[in-house]
Amino acid sequence: MNQRTAVVTGASSGFGRLTAQTLAADGWRVYATMRNAATKNAAAAAALRDAGISVVELDVTDDASVDAAAKTILAEAGAVDVLVNNAGTGHFGVEEAFTPSAVEAQFATNVIGPLRVNRAFLPSMREQKRGLIVYVSSVVGRIIIPFTGIYTASKWALEALAETSSYELAPFGIDVAIVEPGAYATEIFSKVVGADDAERVAAYEGVANLQAQLNEGLAASSEGRDPQDVADAILRLANAPAGERPLRTPVPSHPAVDALNAATAPIQREVIESLGFESLLLKATV
Repeated sequence: MNQRTAVVTGASSGFGRLTAQTLAADGWRVYATMRNAATKNAAAAAALRDAGISVVELDVTDDASVDAAAKTILAEAGAVDVLVNNAGTGHFGVEEAFTPSAVEAQFATNVIGPLRVNRAFLPSMREQKRGLIVYVSSVVGRIIIPFTGIYTASKWALEALAETSSYELAPFGIDVAIVEPGAYATEIFSKVVGADDAERVAAYEGVANLQAQLNEGLAASSEGRDPQDVADAILRLANAPAGERPLRTPVPSHPAVDALNAATAPIQREVIESLGFESLLLKATV
């Protein structure tokens, strides 16, 4: 049996690094992609290589970087079975205090980045008529929390792209899975991007101070949680039979998100059927 191949973006730390290591430990051939693999992230890259993982330079915000990485990986591996869109950043703060350029930067990584990476690898997946695209979203891809509007908007957009592609790719035998982590103590909290318009932040004095409660709440809710849970969930999806993978997987189970997912799934299916797109609910029809 040929060794299965996975590509993980944003693998220098956090969920991405754990996912790359977990897949490799399970026998997968893994390509861990990241920015600055020879400089800022050299230590992380070396650790992954020591674990038998191939490290490839890839910046999800750059066409040339993504195309070069995909060319290298596909030339060596021949095909990719699982693509994990994990790379992301977090912009947190008062919504009005983010300039348009800051919002564009958030969407460039969290939304356009996965779209760019998909475009590089999907032609080969469609040709082989199999594969899995995993999107690492968030529980705030389904619910709203104050002071996370820019980040939340990017995750809602990501989920819209993911679910849409799940219908469009199903006839080619390609599954789509959205993983929705809750709060975990990963490096993302030390890399949070705040609002860049200080004058607007100052205008929210008092209200903006409530963000401290959010930060405290997120820190508290992450206590006792192991980020490995997310990597394990992705591994289960990767190993699940084609056509039987759930579209959304909250990690851990979240009452509000579980309820929303359960309530909207049949409504969404009814919409698809009412438009005469029943064939897009079927697997591998072309």
